[in-house]
Amino acid sequence: MSPTPQSPNGVGESGSKPLTTDASAPPSRPVVRRRTVLATLAAAGLGGVGLAAAPKAASAFGLTGRSGASAAEPDFGPNVSVFGPDTSAKDIQAKVDSVFKDQEKAQFGKARHAFLFKPGSYEADVNVGFFTQVAGLGLTPDDVKVSGAVHAEADWFDGNATQNFWRSAEGIAVTPKGGKDRWAVSQAAPYRRMHVKGDLELDDGGWSSGGLMADTVVDGQVRSGTQQQWLSRNTEWDSWEGSNWNMVFVGAKNAPGGDGFPKPPNTTVESAPKVREKPFLYVDKDGAYQVFVPAVREDATGASWSGGAPKGESLPLDGFRIAKAGDTASELNSALKDGKHLLLTPGIYELDEPLAVTKKNTVVLGLGLATLTPKGGHAVLKVADVDGVKLAGFLVEAGKENSPTLIEVGPKGADADHSANPTSLHDVFVRIGGAGAAKSETSLVINSSHVIADHLWLWRADHGDGVGWDTNPADTGLIVNGSDVTAYGLFAEHYKKYQVVWNGERGRTYFFQNEMPYDPPDQDAWMNGDTRGYAAYKVDKSVKEHQAFGLGSYCFFDVNNSVVADRSFEVPQAEGVKLQHMTSVSLGGKGTIAHVVNNTGGPANGDSQVATVTSYP
Repeated sequence: MSPTPQSPNGVGESGSKPLTTDASAPPSRPVVRRRTVLATLAAAGLGGVGLAAAPKAASAFGLTGRSGASAAEPDFGPNVSVFGPDTSAKDIQAKVDSVFKDQEKAQFGKARHAFLFKPGSYEADVNVGFFTQVAGLGLTPDDVKVSGAVHAEADWFDGNATQNFWRSAEGIAVTPKGGKDRWAVSQAAPYRRMHVKGDLELDDGGWSSGGLMADTVVDGQVRSGTQQQWLSRNTEWDSWEGSNWNMVFVGAKNAPGGDGFPKPPNTTVESAPKVREKPFLYVDKDGAYQVFVPAVREDATGASWSGGAPKGESLPLDGFRIAKAGDTASELNSALKDGKHLLLTPGIYELDEPLAVTKKNTVVLGLGLATLTPKGGHAVLKVADVDGVKLAGFLVEAGKENSPTLIEVGPKGADADHSANPTSLHDVFVRIGGAGAAKSETSLVINSSHVIADHLWLWRADHGDGVGWDTNPADTGLIVNGSDVTAYGLFAEHYKKYQVVWNGERGRTYFFQNEMPYDPPDQDAWMNGDTRGYAAYKVDKSVKEHQAFGLGSYCFFDVNNSVVADRSFEVPQAEGVKLQHMTSVSLGGKGTIAHVVNNTGGPANGDSQVATVTSYP
């Protein structure tokens, strides 16, 4: 994520039918420039062999999989490992270690994995590498108990977690060995529905630049360490220690105060005004697999499950097309047309036409960071202007041919009212370049109203293969045209023009993180008319009402240090447009952001690398 910064300041639904709760549930160092091609490990041994493809290996490890499984056990394909409480600790450890060995450094690799733990108790040390999801299959985290660790480290990068992307931990109660666990990550590495029975650390000694914690309880202390920025949404803990540039707390119990900004640089919002948690796969008391769709909560504080079973709706798995890499877009669209939901098992899906979601309440849920990529210059996913669609847990990767848009939520001109049953996006990530040359003008367009965006990372690659000013061109990360759209955890980086353009009324953003493009060759190549560069976050001049809380924008013009961005944030002068807690940073003093918002605040440059504005206007 970020290059070398200064020393840290602190270290150390409701839908068309009523939703129901499942009553059977139990209560309950300097960082070098990242433009380095990182080696990926070829799949070898059990780490690259799924259970369906290797029945002998699966049997040897005592794992639940396709081969030899009972008729009731779903076929999740070769890249999902399902563990039960009767699986030996030795076999679980051998499997997770084997996969981690392959995935620890595989930042742009093609392997995708999911480890799923059925309700029960386990002893395991689960080190989570790239493109790996670790998830409990309980209705609450306390249904799946792991003694040991579920953690992310940065040993592969000298302790710096600035590139620890694309992984997740969800739905597990962890009793950490030694009393503390670690989740040292940056973008696209969500930590959801976890219960840490001890302390949690968010760095690994070097720099880290995440991240998201949501719907999580930590019995002890959370220590952010060197995290440059972080969003904690609907969380609970005993205490929080640490801050650096942009720490945001929304609906978090025992959050630190946010009145002293920028010292400390905390933004505290008492409750999440309207939010839905991410859908998830679970196993009920009869051993049947279902997908739980959490209900929308309003003015929500704390975790959705800490008082017992969460509210929402359970969808039987037979209502889903269990998709696998190699399935065609036509096959998946036929399932969607027939009213099926999609469960995308881990793998890379090459699509020769967009997936078309046309029915209300459709769920598209990815496991193991399932990856969707276009085989031509078209979108990957289009959603009709219908109620209650849920998109969650997948990565979209641009192709070599230019896609004007990769994801479209609602067609152009969408105007339906979805306030009673909003569409929501959870852990939806986009990558342009890094694994090879790629093109896309706009990553995500939201035309529908009342959409909830719960954790997005939209990334024009700044390192890896196929990276360069003209090699992986991409103009804009997100365009919002719908009204009443809310974003929690909006990350958008390195696009050549605006990172985010907000045209809809009454939008709200809770936490924004951005890096401007590293690579403008000179100022003439990066001009917006008479304006030097492009703002990271632009609210259209026609907008009358907009709110945003906890905004960070950084520059690192390492190709040409003389490049200037006139401002980080560009908003209209309107009584209903209000921004709280904005930070601009010149990382290592490489380049200049002249102003923080419009013509206010700044500069951030080699002399004064951090500039802030508490409120605007």
